[in-house]
Amino acid sequence: MSDIVTVQDAVTAFADFMEPTDAELDAIEQEMPVILADVDLLDAQIVTLDRTPTELDARRIRRARRRALAARVALLNQAAGASLPGGAA
Repeated sequence: MSDIVTVQDAVTAFADFMEPTDAELDAIEQEMPVILADVDLLDAQIVTLDRTPTELDARRIRRARRRALAARVALLNQAAGASLPGGAA
């Protein structure tokens, strides 16, 4: 007869190593505007899944798409500005 053993020790043995580092948390913080803009875009698209989009829905999706794109551009410009020497953009 074999004993039933839990695997919690094996699963949680590496829990300390699985936590995000400060650098990873900072990267997530910098990307948060892009993440939130993408969530808004998905919300706008989800609303139209079960019906024909109205003109208001189409405008909402276009605005959300523009905000998501603007957030991505801002993130890229921020990253490019940080990597250029002398602060030149």
